[in-house]
Amino acid sequence: MARTRRYDVAASGRWWDREDNRWLPAGEVHAWEQGMNQTVCGLSLHRSQLSRFPAVTWSDVLPESGGAADAVRRVCPRCAAAAGRRGAGARPGRRHVDPRP
Repeated sequence: MARTRRYDVAASGRWWDREDNRWLPAGEVHAWEQGMNQTVCGLSLHRSQLSRFPAVTWSDVLPESGGAADAVRRVCPRCAAAAGRRGAGARPGRRHVDPRP
């Protein structure tokens, strides 16, 4: 059985959320696995000066989620393709039921 991967967030900026009293990602966001020194798309966290957000999951920064995506300007398309646009636990893609007329 395949292991479900949990992706956290690395971002180019951060902002302070007064309601939750914590830092949240801003700017360009990338998917990142804890224990790794690079993003899913291959950027080095240190050389790219990306901040890690281990408490924020990948599905929370997607604009359609409305979660921690308030200050997100761009979602890395390579990370979105690798981590899944809908995040872990989402239903699989489209389902065709009787596609012929």
